[in-house]
Amino acid sequence: MSKKWYNLFVSVEPQAGGAEAEAPAGAEASPAASAAQTVADIAASIAPEPRFQAPVSNPTSFEEIYRAAEIQPAAHGYTILKVAEMLGSEHIRGLPAEVRRNAVLVALEAAGVKITQVIEDAVRRDRALDTYERVLQQSLEELKARKTEENRQIQAEMDRVIGEYRARIQANTEEVAKKEESFYGWRLGKQQEEKKIADAVAYFVSENPITTSSAAAAPRPEAKSQAN
Repeated sequence: MSKKWYNLFVSVEPQAGGAEAEAPAGAEASPAASAAQTVADIAASIAPEPRFQAPVSNPTSFEEIYRAAEIQPAAHGYTILKVAEMLGSEHIRGLPAEVRRNAVLVALEAAGVKITQVIEDAVRRDRALDTYERVLQQSLEELKARKTEENRQIQAEMDRVIGEYRARIQANTEEVAKKEESFYGWRLGKQQEEKKIADAVAYFVSENPITTSSAAAAPRPEAKSQAN
């Protein structure tokens, strides 16, 4: 499902001195309208679906997925993942949320980094994860379709050679179950990664542009009873 996060109103942290982000010249925008425009600008600057320029050999490595989607850390080094680490630092993690938020904003300002840049990085990573999830799910569905058809043909032959094909059906079922287990395990890790990203973004927005999804538990394959 496409994530229309950019339809939400995002509140961007004011610049130093407490001033709100300036509206475009000649416009009299309310804070909500200004936030909506900021979201629209971010959405327009980022491709709706990333292009993976390299194969991912290890789907459990989110860093490899990001590299394959050509998400490179900016020269200043402040990605949303770094911000998440900063927010969880032992030096500030016990402080109130507002204090932690302001501490990060001070660090970003000192480095000359805008919070919108960090949010853009968060959105890019979120979209890369969503796109790769669809790749994995499509692979799983294709495998299931192929094996379902193969099993149908095998079932027809089992009337003649039931003993021989019973072993093949079992192998196919286990292969699908293994693929499903791998996919649902990846989805759980993806959910945790998105939550980490969303939690970090939440410090800087009134409504979070990062969407998270609950990972469904992988169904346990049931052994199919065979007639002797």
